[in-house]
Amino acid sequence: MEPIYLDYNATTPIDPAVVETIRPYLERYFGNPSSLHSYGIQSKNAVETARRQVAMLLNARTDEIIFTSGGTESNNFAIKGAAMARRATGNHIITSRIEHPAVTEVCHYLEKEGFAITWLEVDEFGLVDPKEVEKAIRPQTILISVMQANNETGTIQPVEAIGRIAREHGILFHTDAAQSVGKIPVDVEKMNADLLSVAGHKLYAPKGVGALYIRRGVHLEKLIHGADHEANQRAGTENVMEIAGLGRAAEIAQQELSRGSVSKLSELRDLLHNGILAAIPTVRLNGHPGLRLPNTLSLGFAGVEAPLLLAEMKEVAASAGAACHADHVEISQVLTAMHVPYDYALGTVRFSVGRMTTQEEVEKAIPAIVAAWQALTGTEVKNELPDHQSEIRLTEYTHALGCACKIRPQLLEKILTVLPQLTNPFVLVGFRTSDDAAVFRIDETRAIVQTVDFIPPVVDDPYMYGAIAAANALSDVYAMGAKPLFALSIVGFPDRKLPMEVLQQILKGASDKAAEAGIQIIGGHSVEDTEPKFGLVVTGLIHPEKILRNSTARAGDALILTKPLGTGIITTAIKRGLANPGVVAKVMKLMSGLNDKPVDIMNRFAVNACTDVTGFGLLGHLKEMVEGAGLHADLSIHDVPVLEEAWDFAAAGAIPGGTMNNLEFVKPVMTWKKETPELMKYILADAQTSGGLLISLPLSAAEEMLFQLRQAGVPQAAIIGNLRAGDPGISA
Repeated sequence: MEPIYLDYNATTPIDPAVVETIRPYLERYFGNPSSLHSYGIQSKNAVETARRQVAMLLNARTDEIIFTSGGTESNNFAIKGAAMARRATGNHIITSRIEHPAVTEVCHYLEKEGFAITWLEVDEFGLVDPKEVEKAIRPQTILISVMQANNETGTIQPVEAIGRIAREHGILFHTDAAQSVGKIPVDVEKMNADLLSVAGHKLYAPKGVGALYIRRGVHLEKLIHGADHEANQRAGTENVMEIAGLGRAAEIAQQELSRGSVSKLSELRDLLHNGILAAIPTVRLNGHPGLRLPNTLSLGFAGVEAPLLLAEMKEVAASAGAACHADHVEISQVLTAMHVPYDYALGTVRFSVGRMTTQEEVEKAIPAIVAAWQALTGTEVKNELPDHQSEIRLTEYTHALGCACKIRPQLLEKILTVLPQLTNPFVLVGFRTSDDAAVFRIDETRAIVQTVDFIPPVVDDPYMYGAIAAANALSDVYAMGAKPLFALSIVGFPDRKLPMEVLQQILKGASDKAAEAGIQIIGGHSVEDTEPKFGLVVTGLIHPEKILRNSTARAGDALILTKPLGTGIITTAIKRGLANPGVVAKVMKLMSGLNDKPVDIMNRFAVNACTDVTGFGLLGHLKEMVEGAGLHADLSIHDVPVLEEAWDFAAAGAIPGGTMNNLEFVKPVMTWKKETPELMKYILADAQTSGGLLISLPLSAAEEMLFQLRQAGVPQAAIIGNLRAGDPGISA
């Protein structure tokens, strides 16, 4: 069954009456509104009818409404258009810390263009003080932009007072009303608004359509140039069917407001709030208790992470107030500006009801939300498997979005510098280098290689997760050129949320993979954790003079990569439900593949350096290699093997936080060529799980090694670049 939808602030379903309004323009009325024949007139009439309907909802005049592609374009047009049109008279803009990114990002852009931005603080309820607005005004102030109602907390701003101040000082006033239109009365005259943004998909209209109110006499510099559509304000043939839908949605919203929809929404919101509060008295309300949208409920659940809570309450669809990445948690700018205590901000969930929400749904949602919280806080124990084990999606039980959950390398480097120096002469490789494992010499012919690695779930199947985690840990020993001897397991497991049979499958997958490597898992350690984590401590054996380091590459070496890139992006797509079973099977096979064959072949050549490509991405590990050797790497990006699906998922935004951190980490050493695609940069920095080996060896031997690798069943191995003398760095 579909979960109960309590996320109306994210988007609304299209009202059935709006669908019926749109239908004729899909099936019959296809004319261009600019055409003068009957086909065009039909479409033109639809557009102008919608313009009147939107204008009536806002208490505006028809000629003051311009149709756009949505709230983001409306905000861009309002702010950029006003800034550029008035640049000759001033360059100062006032806005708040809690605006939607469609406003804040525009303001950040204008800062780069020479505009001065004042960022107003808010109080604990998320309210802007009109007095602070007036204090911020300068002779150069040309625009004030403050949203009418916040999308996260629902707090309603004193826009009438702010608009009055702006009018008194001769300053344009813009308000982003995407969340408020249709939920509360919106009157541009009472607000003294000069510009007001509307988003169709927050109003039971389709996505991809919006409107901008522009008061008569206000001039904006155009963003889109072309023909004279929309009163010569916005070029482009009108999206007739969606504009007609927006008009009908505006008409319905006006009718609903007159029927008392505000009180209905607030009753459902309060029913939800009181039900949760009765079971969880510690829950915290974010936002103003009275001055907020009637449908919005932002609650902080202390002691849990919101993404994990959302994953646990499968019966309810809502939104988190914090985004959890591989190595850090990003609290929303709204909660940060309100100084919400970290523990509550981390556990903030936004619930928002809507026109289609029923009392029965709310009553069903309450126990589901409470049960999810209880499961995460240890007051409820799950000890039975679901009817079908396939119902368990392990990636739902972690915030790590598929990558290897590494702490940012730039932070680790600072910590490691304060640790005591290694003085034991038998330590051949320790934490002072960026090698993949530690090496301890036993005697003249033997040295112990030891590594530890563990990861959160990167796939949903428990058995394959165990196998991939084992292959990932074994890779570090192989990268040193060593032969594995045995392994110990490391387990973090939420035994109050997941049945122990799941852990049994994880251990089975790891054990089978260890057996494939010719070793056994002979012990280990486990702890109860809030999310699953699994890995191995692997011990190997090597001759002290045959250790492969990542810092001993030489000028003139070629670089060989044995596995394609993109597993971090694809596993992120798996967590988000974007990957089909075929893609999942393909990437699981790749990640669970051992790096033993490349090691066997490396032993036949005079390899100078080697590392495996894991959580720091190809660029992160290559950075360590070139800095350790004092060389410069030239990558041939067209030769780098990449999983084809990674391109599609990266374009869809399935990029893990660890990948973004890797790009920042390598920034000081990177020289990007103009022709390098932006997506390729993400792929080169992608946080891999059980990636391939990066091998540095003399150029004269590279082609022969590549031939032998492919003959041995490593078909995607490739020569991806070379090393030369020069300042340590990477060109790609």
